Order: sequence, then C-alpha cells, then structure tokens
Amino acid sequence: MKRLIWLALALAAGVALPWALGGAGLLSELRGFPLPLLLGLFAMILLCWTLNAIRLRVLLQAQGKALSLPRTIGMVMATEFAICATPGGSGGPLTLVALLDRQGIPAARSGAVFAMDQLSDLLFFCMAIAGVLLYAVFHQLNSRMEWLLGSSAILMVATLLACWTMARHQRRFVQFSGFVLKRLRMSRPRRWRWARRWLGFVHAFKDTAGMPRTSLALAFLLTCAHWALRFSVLWLALHGLGADLQWAWSFLVQILSLSAGQFSLLPGGAGAAELTSAALLTPLVGKPTAAAAILIWRIVTFYFYLLAGAPVFVLMVGKPLLRRLMALRQA
Repeated sequence: MKRLIWLALALAAGVALPWALGGAGLLSELRGFPLPLLLGLFAMILLCWTLNAIRLRVLLQAQGKALSLPRTIGMVMATEFAICATPGGSGGPLTLVALLDRQGIPAARSGAVFAMDQLSDLLFFCMAIAGVLLYAVFHQLNSRMEWLLGSSAILMVATLLACWTMARHQRRFVQFSGFVLKRLRMSRPRRWRWARRWLGFVHAFKDTAGMPRTSLALAFLLTCAHWALRFSVLWLALHGLGADLQWAWSFLVQILSLSAGQFSLLPGGAGAAELTSAALLTPLVGKPTAAAAILIWRIVTFYFYLLAGAPVFVLMVGKPLLRRLMALRQA
C-alpha cells in the first residue's frame, strides 16, 4: 500500500512541477491555448493508436492470425496503459503476451511480435537521432544538449549492436546464459526450460522477420508515422502557445526527457520527464511557456493514456493480470 501511495505522489508531482515552474503566468498561457488545437492533439493520439493497431495486424500475419481492427486497437490501448502504469514500461510485454495468448498465439510467438515491434521503434529512433545530428551540424547547440544528444545516439547504436550480436551468435548467448544461471544456482530442469523458451522465441522471431519485405516495410512506415505524430504533440503545443521552436529541437527535448523518465523507473517517467523537459525548454522559450507546453504535452501523451486505457485494460485483461501487474509495481 505504501508503494501505491508513493507512486500516486509521483504522478501528482508530474502535474505539480509544471505549475511550480510556470507560476502565475501559467494560467494565462493555458487560457490562450486554442481549444480546437487541443482537441486536435487528442485526435492525433487516437490516430496513433489506430496506426499501432494496423502495425500489430501486419506483424501478426506471420503468425497466421487475423484480428479485427477494433479488437487490435483495444489491445494497443491496454498495452500502452500497462506501459504507462508500470516502472520502466515493464507491464507492456506481459499485457500484450496475455492478450495474444487469449487469441491462441503462444507466448514465444507473441513475444516475437513484441520484439519486432520494439526493434522497429528502435530503428526509427536511431534514424531520427541521426537526422537531428545532421541538422545540428548546421545549427548551434549548447554543450549540454550536444552531450545529451551524443549520449543518446551512442546508447541506441549500442542497443542495436547488442541485438545484432545476440542474433548472430545465439548459440554462444545460450551457452553464456546457461553458465550465468548455473552460477546463480538455478536448477538444471529450470535452465533447460528457459533454454527451450528462448529457442522457441528465436524460431518465432525468425518467422516474423521472414515476412515479405513489403509487409516489413509497411510495418516500419506505420512506425514512422506513429512516432512522427506522437513527437509532434509538444511542437504543436508550443506553436499554439506562440513559441517558435523548430521540430527537431522539440523532438530532441522529448527523446531526452522520456529517456530520463525510463531510467527513473517511475510509471511513465512521472516527475523525471517533466523535470528534464523543463530544464531543456526553459532557456529556449521561457518559464511560463515551457510549463504550459509541458503540462499539455504530458496530459495528452501520458495522463490521457492512463484515463482512456484503464477501462479498456480492465475489460480486456481482467483482474488476474491486474493483480500480477500490481505485484510487479511493488517488487
């Protein structure tokens, strides 16, 4: 119970930080924000869910499973809710695997779909950061942003190389994992069970990666469209507040803020994302505008995910998995 209270306080801090930053000028900034634009931002999130659902349907073709678009949208909303509601987004894979299992897709295959989904996201981020780096060559950056941008690029490239190394040398990876698990005194039957699960996942991932190139290209295009919309929310919020900030900088602020939120291991990075974005935005647009933009951005891309996704999660997943996720949050 104490953990839940602490997490609730963290979520409240995510709202309180922009109010503390903006001070008296925050309300006047929010009053001047166009209502049609705010509704348009929420509509963009609905479109993001639809794009993600179509991408999931494309990836499920390799598993020979065709799901209706409304059901797939519900799966995406429930999974996004679990990502936002658990530390580091750890509840997302568990939720998607559970939902796909109810559709007759084994855990290894649903895990492969989730892994391909995440790999597609990672590839997009690497390409986007490469584009921002190229843009930064011709524009001046302060030393802090240069360091953060370079660190993010190195981290993402290292993650891609790690994934490639695991795929290239999977036999050695299994042997090394077995050695580590043995040193951790895991029993032999359990080690064999984990090895079989890993091999099942590898075979399922190969089937997914072996889809027609047109399907893989379509899935990646949907990934690009989703994240381009998602990362335009802050830029449009700043535009609605009268700030003139280029899209590349708003993208950089968001990617760094969300990365800080992930490392904080708080649900949705509540508090850490707001604090990081405030530190990066305030020198560019001023305190009241930065505070208003951050508040609008987080309401649309975080709190809306929680409010809209919670009933869908409860309806589709039910109490058993909810209890498992709550236990995960308290671990």
